[in-house]
Amino acid sequence: MSYPNGSVSRRTLLLGAAAVGGGALAVGGAARPAHAKDPAVRRVGCFDVIALRDAAGPFFLTSDAAFIGASGNDWRAARRIDPAAFGPDGTWQLDFRCYAIRRPGDRYTLVDTGVGPEGSPASSWAPVPGALPRLLADAGIDVRRVDTVVLTHLHEDHAGWAVTAAGVPMFPNARYVVQQRELDVLEAGGSQMLGYVVRPLRAAGQLHPVDGAVVLNGDAARDGRHNAARRGAAGRRGGRVRVVPTPGHTPGHQSVVVEGGRHDQVVVTGDVLVHAVQIADPDVAYRYEADQDLARSTRRRLLAAARRDRALLATAHLNRPFVALD
Repeated sequence: MSYPNGSVSRRTLLLGAAAVGGGALAVGGAARPAHAKDPAVRRVGCFDVIALRDAAGPFFLTSDAAFIGASGNDWRAARRIDPAAFGPDGTWQLDFRCYAIRRPGDRYTLVDTGVGPEGSPASSWAPVPGALPRLLADAGIDVRRVDTVVLTHLHEDHAGWAVTAAGVPMFPNARYVVQQRELDVLEAGGSQMLGYVVRPLRAAGQLHPVDGAVVLNGDAARDGRHNAARRGAAGRRGGRVRVVPTPGHTPGHQSVVVEGGRHDQVVVTGDVLVHAVQIADPDVAYRYEADQDLARSTRRRLLAAARRDRALLATAHLNRPFVALD
């Protein structure tokens, strides 16, 4: 999520306890663990999906002000899905979360890089510094073994740790995967993120633009084809990780699908949805979506596909990292 320059007037969120997040939540039901040993880890085929909460705190707008078109029933359903999102006096409590995908051979794909250090572009409104470097170390993840970083989009709370405070890539051996459409729009409009993230990654030779759906790791990673036969092969061979365009929140927004086989999927949503009320009713708009109509359409398609495939959602801003849809 991102906001127009000056819209927050340097009002910062209160930093919560930044730590690996909680468990999984069945929509409309009780919480249930995603993994027998660690509720912040979900096993998918040959992969482990690890939730890393970079920061947490209240938003600067109330829920009613941030979301458009929600009914009373929608809010009641949202409270059942994510009760911790509802703070005093209508405040919206949210997490800022990244995901590490552990692959065979102790290699890692990281999805998003959080709010970043002090002085990052998110500093005017988000709880910085984030905890991602410490969380990676605590999880035994060497930054040199991260060979792929997917940035779902180039808002400041999703790319803050892409580079260090010195402006060099935090993950020295990684390709940073961004949709070309996201780069095109950012460069056409101008953005602080161009100088903070895009240019340093490009200068280091680590920026990796893609156009559309691409398989990054696992079966069919070379050519990116996704037909049914290859989906079956993915289950036999242990799975794959792919990016899919999910525009609306930003023009070049993308999400990550981790597949272990039929009905064994985690979808890392990015900001396709930012609050449980958008699960309760995907037509509820978020105030800071670039194209609210497109975002609604994308959200409906993603949730319908997740229900069809019995996929677990891995969310960036809900207070539970993994959400199962009934």
